[in-house]
Amino acid sequence: MDPDPVARRLPIGAEAVDGGVHFRLWAPNHDAVAIVLESGGVDGALASMKREAGGYFSLLVRDLDPGAHYRFLAGGERLPDPASRLQPSGPHGPSVVVDPRSFRWTDEHWRGVRMEKQVVYEMHIGTFTREGNWASATRELDELARLGITLLEVMPIAEFAGEFGWGYDGVCLFAPTRLYGSPDDVRAFVDRAHSLGIGVVLDVVYNHLGPDGNYLAHWADDYFTDRHTTDWGTAINFDGAHSGPVREFFVSNAGYWIDEFHFDGLRLDATQTIHDDSSECILAAVGRRVRQAAHGRGTVVIAENEAQQAKLVRPLDEGGYALDAIWNDDFHHAARVALTGRAEAYYSDYAGSPQEIVSAVKRGFLYQGQYYAWQKRRRGGPALDLAPRQMVVFLENHDQVANSARGHRLHRLTSPGRHRAMVGLLLLSPSTPMLFQGEEFASSSPFLYFADHQSDLANEVQKGRRAFLTQFPTIGKPEMLATLDAPHDRVTFERSKLDTSERIKNAPTYAMYRDLIHLRRTDSVFGLPRPGGVDGAVLGPSSFVLRYFGIDGDDRLVLVNLGRDMEVRPPSEPLLAPPAQARWVPVWSSEDPSYGGGGTRSPEEGGAWHLLGEATVVLRAEKDAPS
Repeated sequence: MDPDPVARRLPIGAEAVDGGVHFRLWAPNHDAVAIVLESGGVDGALASMKREAGGYFSLLVRDLDPGAHYRFLAGGERLPDPASRLQPSGPHGPSVVVDPRSFRWTDEHWRGVRMEKQVVYEMHIGTFTREGNWASATRELDELARLGITLLEVMPIAEFAGEFGWGYDGVCLFAPTRLYGSPDDVRAFVDRAHSLGIGVVLDVVYNHLGPDGNYLAHWADDYFTDRHTTDWGTAINFDGAHSGPVREFFVSNAGYWIDEFHFDGLRLDATQTIHDDSSECILAAVGRRVRQAAHGRGTVVIAENEAQQAKLVRPLDEGGYALDAIWNDDFHHAARVALTGRAEAYYSDYAGSPQEIVSAVKRGFLYQGQYYAWQKRRRGGPALDLAPRQMVVFLENHDQVANSARGHRLHRLTSPGRHRAMVGLLLLSPSTPMLFQGEEFASSSPFLYFADHQSDLANEVQKGRRAFLTQFPTIGKPEMLATLDAPHDRVTFERSKLDTSERIKNAPTYAMYRDLIHLRRTDSVFGLPRPGGVDGAVLGPSSFVLRYFGIDGDDRLVLVNLGRDMEVRPPSEPLLAPPAQARWVPVWSSEDPSYGGGGTRSPEEGGAWHLLGEATVVLRAEKDAPS
């Protein structure tokens, strides 16, 4: 028990309470811990903390106000708080007491989100605007609302070393990085998004910590374990001896972002590298804590899982973890091969064929237990029962854009017509579509891998990045590797920033995304697809049809042709037949001149179907007028 009984929001850290600040730390590696108060770089009071059972230390410091700088002293080292809410000088400097109660929220009527009818937008605050901060991102929210975005997915913001990075090397998991603004700037961003009807989920990393500024092992060896391994070294101890406080640390972090920042959920990074043999997997515990912290608001927890394990989104009573959605890499890989013709490395088990894309739309994951030659093992498991909303599909995300030699966006790697056609398919998919920042206006900015590390670590990271990219034979040649951008070069970071004026420069592309999102959100059939309500058929070597079944014959037809003009004669595919006493009426075409297309035509003429080359055409069933 805490010898100073106070109301705490978090199990450890500095808690602003009436009359002072309550400090608590889990440090079983040490017999004594002290608090060092700092002000203007000058040391102040040194206060010894009281020892509790289980390796905890705590102390109530009276008459101490928020804004105070402090560090913990133990074993001759003065280090930041592992649960610090703010690190103004980075992860190696002092921590700051933050009182989250001081922010005045205006979203009391916001009811949260659920996966139905969402259009997701992934963003990196440091490159989303030229200024690269929360304030400038907040100013762009009105435009995202006009575009029709309903759910933002913000890449990790936990404090990390250096002046720029993707955020996946976070080490102070409770401290929003100083690089983008203050904690209240984060809150203001979320508050404004909610006022516009936009939800916000935060990408968090619970599979590893960054290599620079990670002091957890100084306090407790039991934060990590050698029982498991990850792609980034030592695994987090979620299931071994003394793992209780470790689990509490990460579960409380999940709830912290929901409680103190009003995020509408989390995106969990690389869950296939989170190892836990406990009776309750840490992923299920995180999902439960997110829902508890929301106090009745709707939340979503989205998983990235390379192995595509459907149990992540299955209910608890079916042996699942009860998360809400999972990224579908198969859709991306099949679509990219179809658009570019390139099938290297992890794309090598995809044909990019019409049948693959039809199957991805109808069935979600393509690999549901089949042998995956690239990894020389079976991949995935049965997932035919998953609802479309549980699958997040995309043509771009931060990883896939950057996993190339130049970081080019997909529109630069294929023809304009094919790209428009595939965007139409994406945004009318029964699954949950996601865009990556700038995709909607054909951004000319690449998205590259950038990470500001110093000296030897910078060189090691650069070597590691090059080694990763050698899986692509075209990139692995010495002459290509020599041209890759250095992750620690600030120019690499700056080149990745968006130029939002390109919304005007590339207005036809922007109009296409806006119209498609509007169609998805306002059309009763596309907006809320029925379970099992989509069927499809291959029409030719590069073409296929999808039929979305509505109520009482209120159907939609999506014709996709990624090749040259073709004629379907005889039109014997049953999905092409209109509902009883109805006819097909075109409602959208990717070749509309307003999108930069070359014009369109009626698909059904003279007893045959005419499919425009490199185009998607959408039709709806319209009842014939009674004669």
